[in-house]
Amino acid sequence: MTQTLPFWPRPGTIDLQLHDRPHAAADTEWWYVNTHVRTADGRALSLFAAFFRIIDTRDEATGAIAYAHSLTWALSDADGRRYIGESRVDGRAPELGLERLKNGRGTKDERLNRAMREILERGEVPTPDRVFDGPVQVATDRLSLDYGGAHFERRPDGSYHLRLFTEREGAGCDLIFHPEKQPIRHGDEGVVRGAGGEQMFYYFVPRCRVEGSVTVDGEAAPVTGQGWYDHEFGGYVAPSEAPLGEGAGIRDLAWNWAAVQLEDGTDLSAYEIIDTTTKTTVGKWLIAIDADGTRRSITDFSLEPGATWTSGRTFHAYPVAWRLRAPSIGLDVAIDAVFPDQELITVISKPAFWEGRCRTRGTLRGRPVEGPAYVERSGFEHIETLDDFFSAVGKQVRKSVQEVLPLQPEHDELRDLIASEELEHYMEGVDAPSMAAGLIAPIREIVDRGGKSWRSYAALACCDVVGGDSRKYMQWLAMPELLHVGSLIIDDVQDQSTVRRGGPTVHVTHGEPVAINAGTAAYFLTQHLMFSDDMAPETKLRLYDLYFAAMRAGHAGQAIDLGGMAALMPAAVATGDARTLEGRILACHRLKTAAPAGCLARMGAVVGGGSTEQVAAVGRFFEDVGLAFQIIDDVLNLRGFKGDLKQRGEDIRNGTVTLPVAIAMSRLPLEQRQWLWTTLQSKPQDEVTVAAAVELLETCGAITACADRARALVEEGWQRAEPLLEPSLTRIMLRAFGWYVLERHY
Repeated sequence: MTQTLPFWPRPGTIDLQLHDRPHAAADTEWWYVNTHVRTADGRALSLFAAFFRIIDTRDEATGAIAYAHSLTWALSDADGRRYIGESRVDGRAPELGLERLKNGRGTKDERLNRAMREILERGEVPTPDRVFDGPVQVATDRLSLDYGGAHFERRPDGSYHLRLFTEREGAGCDLIFHPEKQPIRHGDEGVVRGAGGEQMFYYFVPRCRVEGSVTVDGEAAPVTGQGWYDHEFGGYVAPSEAPLGEGAGIRDLAWNWAAVQLEDGTDLSAYEIIDTTTKTTVGKWLIAIDADGTRRSITDFSLEPGATWTSGRTFHAYPVAWRLRAPSIGLDVAIDAVFPDQELITVISKPAFWEGRCRTRGTLRGRPVEGPAYVERSGFEHIETLDDFFSAVGKQVRKSVQEVLPLQPEHDELRDLIASEELEHYMEGVDAPSMAAGLIAPIREIVDRGGKSWRSYAALACCDVVGGDSRKYMQWLAMPELLHVGSLIIDDVQDQSTVRRGGPTVHVTHGEPVAINAGTAAYFLTQHLMFSDDMAPETKLRLYDLYFAAMRAGHAGQAIDLGGMAALMPAAVATGDARTLEGRILACHRLKTAAPAGCLARMGAVVGGGSTEQVAAVGRFFEDVGLAFQIIDDVLNLRGFKGDLKQRGEDIRNGTVTLPVAIAMSRLPLEQRQWLWTTLQSKPQDEVTVAAAVELLETCGAITACADRARALVEEGWQRAEPLLEPSLTRIMLRAFGWYVLERHY
């Protein structure tokens, strides 16, 4: 039989004066409100806030308990489609975060954990989480919470007072919630159970009259509307040897939750808890409250997700449309987000969750109904490895390119690629199908096969890491990919390659003239993606300068590549002095790959409002990463790619002089240098000869030396950039990305 907890309410009416108070023995407790309000001029605003308290430590000798606190809240501006979110944590958050990492509660990617640990060990809190501005004070004899100036209390008349403000965003509220219905038990008569022994008591007040003010952009406006209050508290019934709050499976729970307030006075709360390990439902409830306050627990219901939206910051995909059905009460309603981007990022406690204002429309007992709603989805969107992350980025990059280059473009879409509204006459006589077949399709063939998406991520990440908002530049995902794909198409013509990204190259499929034209065009098709309407002219000029710097550098690098390294080999073989050869190879890598990556990173930092020093630092870091990327490519070519993506020793078979070969020239005796160069010139195809050449490079330490050089490049670049960047989720990602490049196997 399931054990219960002694501090839960008894059967019957819940005594709010008693149970709204903090429960000292509850491992976990939170107080939550949401509200939908309007200003005098009809502006629609919604807000939620959640105050959390968990037991951090318990002194075994004295029994004294210490608590950790956090606060998340967000304001949704329905008309402006704007979401302002805030996450606040204890000053001890770094210490608590390190403890979670120690207990194995980080991500599955040790590089991300390592990057997080670096920040936490310095006692820093990564943004968007921020430490409370003042002390946390929690009354024990009544509900009165003061979390560093964020305030929530139950007043003597039974109403609730919420006061929030964030100086950074100039947003907040000062609201009074007047309950209009009695408290309602959720779950099984108030009990909500998870998969790992955790048990919570959950009650809520589904309808409150709300009055007060909401502040947006520093201006407070009187508002009225309706609100919702709930309170949940409990603990874990776990084996005695389990650490406090560490019941099995607790961190593997996810949930969908909806709070619906219909205009006919009916309120609905749907809640489903999922064990993400087993993919099974461990608790599922729909509570319907009639206008007169009558509670009904509904078992025959479904809450099904529909259309999804993908975040441009975390690249998590969230449902933004739902269908709630309950045949026994004739309920069939659609719940749709008023706008999709209502993701709240909170680094230390969890990566992110979606909670936002929705609208509900449908039927109840055969009658049409509608009303506002809040939906929360948390715990499902685990991108726990960098491989997963860049796979998600890649999907969005391809989607972005598909939007820019549709295979069947409408007139206006094609005009924006070729000309502009001002130059509409350029479209006279243009045949859209022919243009799509000869210009768009060749580019899309390469893009749609997928590729490494780190270049696209670089520009957005560098916008965020200097304090900007990359959501304004999501169209930039397509820009680096088109620049890169254009260079690949031209590269393949020049090298007469036949395979690209697992399929035939463009010139093989469409012929060299089409390939050259399409590849070159890809460099320019992204011009209109660079800018936004509110961008200053000097910013536009800076972006143009950086973009064309990337183009110039890339073509210079390609010129070096086309010239090859063969002319430098005889001297290196004869003397064992390969410094000139090494320099030429590194120049090729730097110009072809590193410089474009650095320029794209600088573009992101520029629009993010970075300082001159920050722009230079992130640009140089990505140059170092780009150079390291190409060096590791040379290493993997010899040691083997994961999944045999490329044939091991392909560079030997092609007779390519790479950095490991150059370094070997300074390490091998004359006879072996001569043998290696003769072997490369013969372009051997037999496995024995190729293996012998690879073994020679390995035993002389040339391959390891390359890996060491790549590692030093990334580390030096990071040490220059890191002091100029505030601790943040993006900084964690960039740090881990540097290691990802060094440790990749494909």
